[in-house]
This record gives sequence, structure tokens and C-alpha cells, in this order.
Amino acid sequence: MQDELATTPATAPADAMPATDPAIDASATAPMSAGEALPPADPASLDVSSALPEGMDRLDLLMGNTDSLALTKMGFAHLVQHADAVGLMAFTVMAVMSVLVWYYVLYNFLRLWVVRSRADRVITAFWESGSPREAMGFLRAQPEIEPFSKIAIDAAFAAEHHSDALGGRMAEALSRHEFIDRAVRSAITRESHRFDSGLTLLASVGSTAPFVGLFGTVWGIYHALINIGATGEATLDVVAGPVGEALIMTCIGLGVAIPSVLAYNYFVRSNKAMIARFNAFGHDLLDYFATGARVRAQRYGTKQHVPSAG
Repeated sequence: MQDELATTPATAPADAMPATDPAIDASATAPMSAGEALPPADPASLDVSSALPEGMDRLDLLMGNTDSLALTKMGFAHLVQHADAVGLMAFTVMAVMSVLVWYYVLYNFLRLWVVRSRADRVITAFWESGSPREAMGFLRAQPEIEPFSKIAIDAAFAAEHHSDALGGRMAEALSRHEFIDRAVRSAITRESHRFDSGLTLLASVGSTAPFVGLFGTVWGIYHALINIGATGEATLDVVAGPVGEALIMTCIGLGVAIPSVLAYNYFVRSNKAMIARFNAFGHDLLDYFATGARVRAQRYGTKQHVPSAG
């Protein structure tokens, strides 16, 4: 009995074995060749670039590199989009300062250029006029911005007014020379003040704009410290935005102050030279209307020819 059991093969019933698909079994057990590629995965499940911030790629995300993200938090666009009320107020103040500075720079430069280009022609035409009526007609035809014609008109009007008042109390109180001198000085002072328009603003902006920019810098660094305290780490992506904003405010402040200071120094020096020409022309007018003749300047070292008696 035992010999029969030993010689009988141990076979399991056919219904006890699970039925398998030969195709599936062959594909599962067959080895993969070296040149065979893996089946393509779903692109939607692997595409994470659409969820990344602008300026970062998958490699930056995998490597833990946040510098690309920090670069997106720098620049003028970030300043405008993320600035608070205080930062926007400082930026607005500097923008208004810049507009006013360039307005007065262009206005004063164009006016100074026009006056300089017309000065010699106006003075020469006045002295070479054939008659006082012709000279006054030429002076009145000059534009309002031209100062030499206005000084000459005031001097001529003062001389005419004093001549009409001869024998009266004004002629007794002031001589002809004194009366014309007061009119000429008043005209020179009036025209000189017109050239000073905008200089006070240029000086004020040149001295205060750097401090406004510094205020924006301090405010940006303050926000950087708040972000560090909120996140608990001083990484570049945390502090880059506020620090970049602070540096931009500093650059804007310097960009407003430097042109203002340079323009102020230029116009102050140019106005001094123009006022000197006003005074020289006014002295010639005073001599002409007070004495009837213009004093001719003589060069040093020249000698007048005196005819001999014999």
C-alpha cells in the first residue's frame, strides 16, 4: 500500500488550478529587451511646469533652487504691484518732483536760449535806429519774453515822463538822471526775477529727493525684516522683493536729485552772466536818455589821435 502511494505521482485536480490567459502570462514573464522603451505615461500627470511661478522650471524645483523665484520678485513691476500706501506715497512724491524738475529745466533752457540768440540783434538794432520813433516801434514789436526791449522801453518812458513834468514838483524833487536811473534799476530787477523762476524748486528737490528715496529704502528693508520674522528663515526668495523695492526707491531718488542740482548750478551761473548784460545795457540807456549821448567804451592802451597845432 505504501509502495503504491510512493510510486503514484502527486497531481492536483484540474479544477483546483487557476485559469490564466496565455497572452498575459507571456507578456508578464517575457524579459524586456535593451532597446524597448517604457510605455508613455499620461502627459497631464507629469506636466507641472504650468503650476510653477514664472521664471522657474522643473530643474529649479527639483534642485530646490529658489533664486529664479526670487528674481521674479524684483523690478519696477513688483514695486508698483506690491507696494503699500506708504511706498506708493513716496514713489508718487518723487514722480511729481521729477516732472516739475524737467519742466523747469526745459522751460528755463529754452527761454535762456531764445534771449541769448536775440540779445545782440535787439541791442544793435536799438542803437542803430534812425530815429527814436523807429527805435520804439522796433522795441514794442519784440515778444514778451525778450528782456532788453522791456528795459529800454521803461527808460524811454521815464525820460519822456520827466520831460513832461518839467516845472512841477517831481522835477524839483528828482533830477532827470535820478528819475531815469530808478526806472532802469526797477526794470532790470523785474526782468532778473523772471529768470529766477523754478530755481527755488530745483534747489529744494535737489536737497530733499535723496531723503525721500532713503525713506523708501528704509521702508522696504522694514518689510524685508517683517517677512523674515513671518517665515522664520532668511532665504533669498523671502527678502529679495522688499530689498529690490528698497534699492529701486534709492535709484529713483538719486535720479531725481542729480539732474536738479546740475540744472540749478547751470542756471544760477547763466543768470548771473545775463544780469551783468542787463546792467551794462541799463548804464548805456541811462547815459543816453540823461545826457543825450551814449558813452563809448575805450580799450586799454589805445590813444586818441590829437592833431598838431602847426
